[in-house]
Amino acid sequence: MIDTQPAPRYVPDSSDARPVISVVAPVYNEAATLPLFCERVIAALEPLREPFELVLINDGSRDGSLEVMVGLHERDPRIKVINFSRNFGHQIAITAGIDYARGAAVAVIDSDLQDPPEVIPELIAKWREGYGIVFAQRAEREGETWFKKATAAFFYRLIRRITNVNIPVDTGDFRLMDRKVVDTLRQMREHHRFMRGLSVWVGFKQTGVEYKRAPRHAGETKYPLSKMLRFALDGITSFSYLPLQLATYFGFLVAAISMVALIAVVILRLTGSQTNFYGQASTLVSVLFLGGIQLIFLGIIGEYLGRIYDEVKQRPLYIVADVLGLDETQDRRV
Repeated sequence: MIDTQPAPRYVPDSSDARPVISVVAPVYNEAATLPLFCERVIAALEPLREPFELVLINDGSRDGSLEVMVGLHERDPRIKVINFSRNFGHQIAITAGIDYARGAAVAVIDSDLQDPPEVIPELIAKWREGYGIVFAQRAEREGETWFKKATAAFFYRLIRRITNVNIPVDTGDFRLMDRKVVDTLRQMREHHRFMRGLSVWVGFKQTGVEYKRAPRHAGETKYPLSKMLRFALDGITSFSYLPLQLATYFGFLVAAISMVALIAVVILRLTGSQTNFYGQASTLVSVLFLGGIQLIFLGIIGEYLGRIYDEVKQRPLYIVADVLGLDETQDRRV
């Protein structure tokens, strides 16, 4: 049985210093999970006997998560809190945590306990071997439907083929990054962010650690099908021009088919063939088909154009309402 009694207040001593390890965890409606999550993160890191911090980012939660985070911070000042003014999204919350994290290495992990905090020391061990990025790779995925597993596998194989970004299969945002990687990522401020792709794009020496992913401890998934599709679209449009190039390829294909059809018609006419070309049904179907294709590609162009528009506006990626335990005046790019 899990002990539900509050942990004793942590009392800092003279050994507390700038953290060597920062753990960044976005939070959205995870009030039921947060106490156990923080307990497990701290239990995993304390045996390392090095200064660390746990940075929680409240991404507009509506279930009392902020109050839980404040209480956790008051009991243990190593738990830091960033409170957004509203919901900005999971990838933006990760970005804010990276902006504020002070450690020589920064681990990113979700707060729903599907990714076990006990794996973080393994990531740290690989980092100490000289790797700039250590990603956690899912060997097993409990509590997920076959549909989610199949679509995830298809997406990562698709994006690997249509881009030059070699995102490891069966990985999420759970990873550890060296300070050099973090500082590089902080310079990249696009609004439609695909962090697992950006962290691979920057390069540096990378490796993986396999782990068993657990079912959610409490609550429900924050990534329904609609958000998964939007997330996949962000990943593809961030790293590939193939959707735009498809319009060109299809145009050449239709032009080639039309040319062959035109030559065939001319030959049939010149040879006096009795074949009759009549009726409007085939013409109507052809026009509707080509019209539909044109609208699809106009939509694709609109997606890219909308992203350009978002970048041109130059709005901040996020707005912070409150910060607990972190220096609000520290240098960061928002």
